[in-house]
Amino acid sequence: MIGNWCTAVTGMVLFVLLTPGLVLQIPGSSRANLVEFGNLKTSVASIFVHAIVYFVVFSLLLKP
Repeated sequence: MIGNWCTAVTGMVLFVLLTPGLVLQIPGSSRANLVEFGNLKTSVASIFVHAIVYFVVFSLLLKP
C-alpha cells in the first residue's frame, strides 16, 4: 500500500519541480539563452521539452 503513495508523491513532486519557468526553463524565452532560471515564463517549446524530461525521469524512477 505504501508503494502506491510513494509513486503518487514522486509524480507530484516531479510535476511541480519540472513546471516550465518555476525552477528553470529549457529552451529559454530568448534565442540567446538556452537555459533560464526562475523567470516564471513559458513557451510551447519549453512545455514539450519539460514534458519529455518528466516522462523520462518518471519512467526511470518507476522501473522495478
